[in-house]
Amino acid sequence: MISNVSERQRRRGRDYLFYRGDVAGALVAGGSVLALGSILLWRDPHLFWNDDYELSILPVFADVARSWSEGHLPLLSPYSWVCSNLAGEFQYGTFSAFINAAVVLIWKLPLTFPQQAAALSMSHLFVFGMGGYVLARSRQLSAPLATMVALATAANGWVICWGASDWFGALGALTWFPWAWWGLERALDAKRGPWRFIWPAPFVYLLITGGFPYTVLMLGLLTGWLALKSICQMRALASIWPAAVGSVLGAGLSSPAWLALFDYLRGSAREVQEASEHFQWVVPPAALPAFILPSWTVNWADFSTRVMPHTGVELASGLVPPVALITGLILGRNAFVRQIRWEIALLGAVVLISMLPSANVFRWSFRWLPFIHIVLALCGAKALQHLNLRRVHDLTRRMLVLTPGRAAVALVGLTAGAMYLKRHAWPEEWPSHWPVTVSLLGLAVIWAETEMLPARFRWIRSWAPAGITFGALLATYLCIPTNVGVPKYNLDQKLTRAEPLDPARLYLSVYPEAEHTYREGKTSGPVGQIVRPGSTSMWGGVRFINGYSPIRPAGVARDFDVAIHGELAPWSRELLLEWEAGPDGKLARLGVDGIVVASELDLSPKPETEWELADSSPEGRVYHRRGGPLPQVRSLESDDSWPNEQFAPATVRLIEDSRHRVVADVTVPTGELPGRLTFSRPYFRGYRATLDGRKLPVTSFRGLAPTVEIPAGATGRLVLCYRPSWLVLGGALALVSALVCGGAVALALRAKSRA
Repeated sequence: MISNVSERQRRRGRDYLFYRGDVAGALVAGGSVLALGSILLWRDPHLFWNDDYELSILPVFADVARSWSEGHLPLLSPYSWVCSNLAGEFQYGTFSAFINAAVVLIWKLPLTFPQQAAALSMSHLFVFGMGGYVLARSRQLSAPLATMVALATAANGWVICWGASDWFGALGALTWFPWAWWGLERALDAKRGPWRFIWPAPFVYLLITGGFPYTVLMLGLLTGWLALKSICQMRALASIWPAAVGSVLGAGLSSPAWLALFDYLRGSAREVQEASEHFQWVVPPAALPAFILPSWTVNWADFSTRVMPHTGVELASGLVPPVALITGLILGRNAFVRQIRWEIALLGAVVLISMLPSANVFRWSFRWLPFIHIVLALCGAKALQHLNLRRVHDLTRRMLVLTPGRAAVALVGLTAGAMYLKRHAWPEEWPSHWPVTVSLLGLAVIWAETEMLPARFRWIRSWAPAGITFGALLATYLCIPTNVGVPKYNLDQKLTRAEPLDPARLYLSVYPEAEHTYREGKTSGPVGQIVRPGSTSMWGGVRFINGYSPIRPAGVARDFDVAIHGELAPWSRELLLEWEAGPDGKLARLGVDGIVVASELDLSPKPETEWELADSSPEGRVYHRRGGPLPQVRSLESDDSWPNEQFAPATVRLIEDSRHRVVADVTVPTGELPGRLTFSRPYFRGYRATLDGRKLPVTSFRGLAPTVEIPAGATGRLVLCYRPSWLVLGGALALVSALVCGGAVALALRAKSRA
């Protein structure tokens, strides 16, 4: 009995030391990613300040922080009609505890816009790198090799050039991909007891709520691959139940997020895409040498489906992983292939998918590259481990055999030579590409030399792959621009103020394509104080129709033909300003009492008797409807949606107008005619109305703004609130899942304490 207890204590001690060492190693790995990002940020303080971060991500998160400070869950924003439904837009991580905590904390600090963007990205990159390290260590890889995996996972070309600096939703979800992988593998480990199904649940939740549908698709493929692998190895279908239960619990915890997205997609522009979009940003097979040399340039199809030369910086993985894998396949042969045959199959499948046209809402197949980088890094680390076990100790023989370092020298040299001979980049683009080529060749030589060091320098040899990966990634980003052609805007901190606009008014902004008109190089000074492109109106708390929305939901976005960056189509802006800006026009019915016209456009609202020029600057003109701001709740005597109906004029006294709720005292004259109220806010399915507790149906004005019909002679307090079915159902599913997880954790801890 005593010996058994002592053995358990010794095992616990070893486990504790191993766990403590892994925590320290994970922190070091995450810190190495931070160090890489910090060097790049020191060189360019605007590294993470590009395109979507400027027009969409940061202004929305400013409003998210404002919403939490007001005590509201940030489901809706009153400062943009097109981008009002923050939960439905999905990319803002409305239901992610980690993203919301990061936003609230960062926005309490006195940071500039670029500094906020950097803090947001760097915090996620740190956790991302830790996840890569933990995943690698769970596969019995050494700490140095796990650090190499962490760098290739969190600081690869796609993550740095797109996820961390443009599409934050991708980074917010990808951060948890290695953690979810780690949790799923622990759930499939039969040695971990009956409660192991808990492990994947929190990470699946964080991944789904992170805000990137592509990552959910990646998780589905990964889960299927792990399940197939487990069934084949264990010869039992029941072996996958813990991973399946954990995934279901994670999906249940995140159910408000994906239910909101499904509801929001109905009737949106994203449901119907042009056929040409499916061929944009597909990874061409000819681009694969960029895994070795990121300056490799071939033709890609861009956002406009133009086939243009593009440097493959997205494929940058730090040189070591692809070289190590190739060397392992050559030297390890059948023994090594048998060891990682499942990973090789997964890698081949994901590479193939990245080369195929995209399907449905999953645009741009190159978004699979982060998955490829993770699998490639794991395979490369396994190859280095395999080769190290069969290392030749005799110095003379070591000088004659192929090693990963020598293979790196050969592969970089051959790729550079092929690039020159095929004239993919040279000689025309030699000045922009020779530094990274020389840098990687020099690093490859250093790697080859470290392999020749005697045994007493084992620690240098063991850490060389991680150091070479760090150096290769750093050299790549210092020599090749991380901004891969997306626009940058000169946005001033003054955008946090409303002036010269009136927060009490609702504006329609009419401006040309933002990405071509307001990008740096097209303007000489700060932009946006007047026109507020994209969702930048949220910074200053000014109410705008416009907003940034890749989904462009049913309602104003479709009716006004609003593009992704918030600009109206030419036909729409002319129609609205010339024919719908009068006292009985569509704009008045919606409550629009301010119009902003960019100086590039020769337009003005009609009739002139309805509008007055309130402000003018080189950027644009501001028009206000005469007679002061329109009320937020208005009584209609006629409604174009009901052409044969007449309504009594109701008396309305507004009590509350918050994000998710409107409260007003309403009186409708006695008689036969009911009253009809319209609310100056975008319509979404899920609005509910009561009059003194009695339910009233909520309809809409042309699907644009919510309306409520009040019975004739009725008087009382009207409450309109946003409580959609997806939130009620999703909240219930999340609560049940949380209770199951909490109960399982409690039982697992109790069982462990008794062991």
